[in-house]
Amino acid sequence: MSYWLCITNRDNWKVVKEKNVWGVPRRHENTMKRVKPGDKLVFYVKQESRKGEVLEPMIVGIFEVVSEPYSDSTKIFKSHTPGETYPIRVKIRPIKIGEVKFKPLIPKLSFIKNKKKWSGHLMGKAMREIPEEDYKLIESLL
Repeated sequence: MSYWLCITNRDNWKVVKEKNVWGVPRRHENTMKRVKPGDKLVFYVKQESRKGEVLEPMIVGIFEVVSEPYSDSTKIFKSHTPGETYPIRVKIRPIKIGEVKFKPLIPKLSFIKNKKKWSGHLMGKAMREIPEEDYKLIESLL
């Protein structure tokens, strides 16, 4: 079993929860091909600014993968890139939903090597594999 940190925004987090599906752009297909049923997905929502308010980055849920990756271009996710539908998808089921602030976790997460420039470990990625000990820490706090 593998553990993955899935990087999304608050709008698409709502879609994930409502539809029990995770999707990534086609350019991340090779990563998604490594995802297997039984894997755990930890959802991270990025820092966002809404109406002048800064919404801090958070861990918001853990899901289990229940399908092999598949392709579906149905537009359910929001994207800033015209025509992007996040077509490489897996079906998922919720394990835990909650909110844990991400920044206080940074010193404790082993996959983040550069604690000062931690966002570089997430930038440009839809998802990344994380060690089991990081998963267990997050799961215990959620």
